[in-house]
Amino acid sequence: MIQHPDFTAEPWCLRAGALDVNVLAQLESVFALSNGYLGWRGNLDEGEPHGLPGSYLSGVFELHPLPYAEAGFGYPESGQSLINVTNGKLIRLLVDDEPFDIRTGVLRSHELCLDFQSGLLSRRVEWVSPAGRALKLTSRRIISFTQRSVAAVEYEVEVLDAPARVVLQSELIANEPIPAEETDPRGARHLTDVLVGVLNRAEGLRVSLAHLTRRSRLTIAATMDHLVEGPPGSESRAESSPDLGRVSVSAVLQPGQKLRLVKMVAFAWSDSRSLPAVQGHADAALTGAMATGWDELVAEQRRYLDEFWARCDIQIDGDVRLQQAARFALFHTMQAGARVEGVAIPAKGLTGPGYDGHAFWDMESYVLAALTYLIPAAAANTLRWRHDTLPAALTRARQLGLAGATFPWRTIHGEECSGYWPAGVAAFHINADIADAVLRYVNATGDRPFERSIGLDLLVHTARLWASLGYFSGDGSFRIDGVTGPDEYSAVADNNVYTNLMAQRNLTAAADIIARYPERAADLQIGADETATWRRAAVRMFIPFDRALGVHPQSEGFTRHEKWDFENTGADEYPLLLHFPYFDLYRKQVVKQADLVLAMHLRSDAFTAEQKAQNFAYYEALTVRDSSLSSSVQAVIAAEVGQFDLAHDYLTESAFLDLNDTEHNTRDGLHIASLAGIWSVLVAGYGGMRHDESGLAFAPRLPHGVSRMSFGVHLAGGTLRVEVTRTQATYHRTSGPSLQLRHYDTLLSVSAHAPQSRPIRVATAAGMRPVQPAHRSPAHDTGGFRPAPGR
Repeated sequence: MIQHPDFTAEPWCLRAGALDVNVLAQLESVFALSNGYLGWRGNLDEGEPHGLPGSYLSGVFELHPLPYAEAGFGYPESGQSLINVTNGKLIRLLVDDEPFDIRTGVLRSHELCLDFQSGLLSRRVEWVSPAGRALKLTSRRIISFTQRSVAAVEYEVEVLDAPARVVLQSELIANEPIPAEETDPRGARHLTDVLVGVLNRAEGLRVSLAHLTRRSRLTIAATMDHLVEGPPGSESRAESSPDLGRVSVSAVLQPGQKLRLVKMVAFAWSDSRSLPAVQGHADAALTGAMATGWDELVAEQRRYLDEFWARCDIQIDGDVRLQQAARFALFHTMQAGARVEGVAIPAKGLTGPGYDGHAFWDMESYVLAALTYLIPAAAANTLRWRHDTLPAALTRARQLGLAGATFPWRTIHGEECSGYWPAGVAAFHINADIADAVLRYVNATGDRPFERSIGLDLLVHTARLWASLGYFSGDGSFRIDGVTGPDEYSAVADNNVYTNLMAQRNLTAAADIIARYPERAADLQIGADETATWRRAAVRMFIPFDRALGVHPQSEGFTRHEKWDFENTGADEYPLLLHFPYFDLYRKQVVKQADLVLAMHLRSDAFTAEQKAQNFAYYEALTVRDSSLSSSVQAVIAAEVGQFDLAHDYLTESAFLDLNDTEHNTRDGLHIASLAGIWSVLVAGYGGMRHDESGLAFAPRLPHGVSRMSFGVHLAGGTLRVEVTRTQATYHRTSGPSLQLRHYDTLLSVSAHAPQSRPIRVATAAGMRPVQPAHRSPAHDTGGFRPAPGR
């Protein structure tokens, strides 16, 4: 039986009031801290016991061979895996020469708390050693949003009943042992002994280590310094070796006395700068942090988060657990992108090594869908990283015999790392997802310099791919055959509706942007014939439709396939990919994750209201949600077609996916795209927000489980706050210039001095609730949550 963590239901923090070692790995993921550059899993300060130790720098990876039983032309030769870098979290504790370990002695109490307002992970422990020495331990941990390279720990020990000699050992440790690899393909490849020591030094209470990765040849530097407060007679010393740096602090504490250690750690890495430059970067960051001091570092973090929550908070009345889960999702989505600069956002963020730390298409379609309206700079920086990898994408397209750019299905550095052709190379829709993210960002921000340079380059090269990959058939339609859409249970299919519709938008947008910036056409050798071909392909894009069933087939011929035998598929046989061969999945009507339904969300303009309702009901009966990407999109469309109770059940499933470990792989890190998808459910589903080239529109609708909701979106240089109740919606521009928007069909002008309130249109229920496959109805309970006593 899968066990889940037990949390109290509180609106502004996540608290585990007891420690269960059986779910330690899951706790380490949900209590992880990150800023998008540096990430620490929520491991115990002492390092042991642990489920999965983890310290990560975004973009730091090791190369490894990709083995094939039978290789083919164009197969990627090398994989990339996120690695566990130098661990700077560790502070070991010895009491009268006995190591503090929660598995020994008596653990009177243990509490972990992740505070969404302060950004601190706090820990409170009372423990009695096997020899009978009682002590109280408190620690606070931070990864700075304002000082990108810096993390810090405040660690304080108090002896309660008798004198004791206390020793703290603050460590930097490299090549830390990692638990054995699992067989789940969603997990990670655990590479060992990948760091080669090139520098170690100890001066006073400052220790530095530097390493090279063996194959990828990245330079990594980590350095730490300390402040010590203790009784007279306290002693300290430092030492270092290639893979270990240690500062030891010793003191005899009388009952009631405390020993306090503040540990500042800074990291730097590079694939091009010299060792002295990288080490100098880390040293400078640490010097700045030490000058700032613990209290001001905490204050900076609070100011950053105060501004974030004032702009981006989502308030939900009627369900404190859902409120907590929504802020948990926002907090981790923000952490994943806050200081992303020159790197991608991995599928698990920096909370764990799942999926080898790779970035996928869901970075653009899910994570940036939220970050564009939460932290626009993070969206811009991520798209700049895609632009930086454009040379590799152009090379990949030529290797495949195509024009334009072919962006990788999964990668860290920009090269394709997928060794499985049908679900990797054939998933060309990632090109259109990148183009969609460009359009979303430009629409939301009006950033014309970005549009003219990075945006234009990405739109043009992705459009060239579609013009090369597709073809005009004898009937004049433009077809894109042999591709894989978002549903990875239907591979190498003809005319996937999602792919074709997103490519259609991509082609039109590329032609439009060249018309706006004709001076760039010469730079990219674009003639009038090429843009005319793009427009013709977009207009004549083939979109399959099954007239007999009245639905869009997910791809051409899909609705003629045999349906999967759901009635004879056991509840313990999901996810199907772990129990059935892909060839059987590929030839049946069974859907891993929202595909056609996602198309109805991102290309809402391409479907009538009747088609949306018909399509949604049809695909509900086929979609097994073996991917965490599915339930949030199904919730958005369920709300749009009037299935409000079902929408709320899907929201609940999404909101508690990691908190309840629904997918049984939270141990490897959080599902960042799913967490970002919760924002989409609340804003696009319940708020009814749609934003594209035609403008900004809202069609609010609340399910029975929510009595009031408000949210903020950052767009056009300011913040718009939207409040929705059962009877009315209020739009208030709290900063920035006045804004034009539509409330249902009514055009409004909203400004700081002129908020607008309008009545909610009574929505008509859509009829009978659609049926899901056997054993796959959405989970609508909140699992291991319990009320917060006294709160």
